[in-house]
Amino acid sequence: MADWCTDNTVKYIQHMTHAATVLDRVLHLSALVSADMARFEKEQGLTGPRVHLLWVLGRSGPCTQQSLAQALDVTPRNITGLVDGLVASGHVTRQAHPDDRRATLVTPTATGRRTIEGLVAGHADLASRLFGDVPDDRLEVFAAVLDETAARFATLMEEDR
Repeated sequence: MADWCTDNTVKYIQHMTHAATVLDRVLHLSALVSADMARFEKEQGLTGPRVHLLWVLGRSGPCTQQSLAQALDVTPRNITGLVDGLVASGHVTRQAHPDDRRATLVTPTATGRRTIEGLVAGHADLASRLFGDVPDDRLEVFAAVLDETAARFATLMEEDR
């Protein structure tokens, strides 16, 4: 007796289009990136959103919670929870804004700055290890296809809402 799953998998593979094969590769890459993020989060003791917040602070410097909420595309309530967690872990502090007494600046601590520096160094290292030997012209084409794909996916998601 034939195995139903194997038979159907073979039929599926035989009828896959080139686009579906490429999508499978993208999904595989997505799974690898997710697994690497999970490993990193476990090692650092930080969640993905907290890492993202630190990354934004590393690029922008101290900023208000309102600015962080906009940059991370989350609600003010969400940003409060993220900042609370990073204050508790010693990565950031809240300080009075020098020009707006109603606002509070979120500022990296020494621990936060070291973490941000590690994020930047790790990012550069991974980019180099993944793409360092890829010729510039191929990398430009890859980047253009990624940009087009991300834009198309965002449009499809918006249409499905």
